[in-house]
Amino acid sequence: MGHPHKAVPEPSAILQAWTPFKRLIGVTSVNNEEDYAQARATIDTLLDEVGDKEDHPLAEVLDYLANQVKTYEDENFQIPEGKPMEVLRFLMEQHELKQEDLGECAPQSRILDILSGNRSISKEIAKRLVYRFHVRADLFL
Repeated sequence: MGHPHKAVPEPSAILQAWTPFKRLIGVTSVNNEEDYAQARATIDTLLDEVGDKEDHPLAEVLDYLANQVKTYEDENFQIPEGKPMEVLRFLMEQHELKQEDLGECAPQSRILDILSGNRSISKEIAKRLVYRFHVRADLFL
């Protein structure tokens, strides 16, 4: 017969929960550069806390914001087709990152090797870059 639904809260009750959440987080939808910067900064903070623990209670908030950011990026940044190292360089420029800012993805020396074309991107590093930049894995492989 279909699954019984949980009772849906009144819109006024949703608003009571949403307004403080929105005020606290500072951005719940990404419509301009300012929202984008705020969302990225919040995501970075959440990433430090959540790491790769998918069952972390804040993982859903992280996913929610990451989706908002991805939608904005899809509409505003066309990622060029190119070699993985060129794509990585492009993303680092877009996000104003240096090699040392990607420490959670790979050692600085490894990033340098990748950018200089001396090394290809391993599956493991590709996975971390995908998570870091919220892009498709095939860009790096």
